[in-house]
Amino acid sequence: MDQQAQKPQATPAIPPELAALRSSIDNIDAALVHLLAERFKCTQTVGRLKATVGLPPADPGREAAQIARLRRLAEESHLDPDFAEKFLAFIVAEVIRHHEAIREGTRG
Repeated sequence: MDQQAQKPQATPAIPPELAALRSSIDNIDAALVHLLAERFKCTQTVGRLKATVGLPPADPGREAAQIARLRRLAEESHLDPDFAEKFLAFIVAEVIRHHEAIREGTRG
C-alpha cells in the first residue's frame, strides 16, 4: 500500500493578506445582512400601509424603475448589471410575498 496515500496532507499556512481579505469579506457580509434587515423592516411597514389603503402588493412600474436605476448604479460601480438585477428581483419577490401575507392577514 502506498504510504503517501495514508499520510494526512498538511494544510498550508494562510497568507496574512488572504486572512485580511477574508476578514474584510466577513465584515461586508455582516453589513449586508444588517442592511437587508433594515430594508425589510421598511418594506414590512410599506406592506402594512399598502394593505391599509387597499394598494396591491406589487407595483410593476416602481419595480421597473428600480431595476433600471440599480442597473445604472451597477454599471457605475463596475458590477455586472445582470447580477444586480437578479439580486434585486430576488429581494422584490420576497417583499411581494411579505406584502401578500400582510394583505391576507388584514382581510382575515
